[in-house]
Amino acid sequence: MFQIVKKERLNPTVTRMVIRAPFVARKAEPGQFIIFRAFEDSERIPLTIAGYDREAGTVTIIYQIVGGSTMELDTLEEGQCLHDFVGPLGVATHTEGLKKVCVVGGGVGCAIALPVTCKLHEQGCEVHAVVGFRNRDLVILEEEFRAASQKLVMMTDDGSYGEKGLVTAALERLIQEGNQYDEVIAIGPLVMMKFVCAVTKKYGIKTVVSMNPIMIDGTGMCGGCRLTVGGETKFACVDGPDFDGHLVDFDEAMKRGTMYREFEQRAREAHCILLNKEVR
Repeated sequence: MFQIVKKERLNPTVTRMVIRAPFVARKAEPGQFIIFRAFEDSERIPLTIAGYDREAGTVTIIYQIVGGSTMELDTLEEGQCLHDFVGPLGVATHTEGLKKVCVVGGGVGCAIALPVTCKLHEQGCEVHAVVGFRNRDLVILEEEFRAASQKLVMMTDDGSYGEKGLVTAALERLIQEGNQYDEVIAIGPLVMMKFVCAVTKKYGIKTVVSMNPIMIDGTGMCGGCRLTVGGETKFACVDGPDFDGHLVDFDEAMKRGTMYREFEQRAREAHCILLNKEVR
């Protein structure tokens, strides 16, 4: 069983958990993911690894409470155990040989961008980080990003914290200031990654995106994370989750992402009814 060593609320809807999973921690790398089940009868879903400690034998996950499965997960407390915790899966983010990189994170995607930022920093790469949130209340991991990057730009849509505006504006400003990046790594909502790629394509900067937002079962069998990359069919969980952003058909991926909204809504409603019954 996989014990919860630490549970911490990062904002009203986002939680960080540290899980004791020594065999996963031994091999984990930034960009990879795990598949978990909170209980024996729970749905199995993938979550990208947000950190790991090989010596302590722990793996960190950060999740947003948006559906039935994450609502179930969030009922567990420190000292309790997850039923399943399998990994690491997927292809690790390539970081070797990079000298100067801009990491762009959006919302809860910053949880996945952080370990990549830390790995680049550890390897001696000059890292600039641009992270964006809707407002001040949703900001997470600011100090962690600040410690792992030479330059950090905080953005909020409404200007309630950091600079007002989108991450794309901050990224383009950094490029226009003369920063020559070997690569831009973008992790966040699909629409954000799409427009980051539109910016970097103008300047001919290689851009890697993480397509973890469209993963469902994490094995390639469901077909839900199928996408088109450079005219070829790929699966985010098996072939990725990282891809050349300039080759990804984002419009197709975003359209497919709406397929499960009705099912997800029913799952949330069913779990809320179950919780209310247990409280009574």
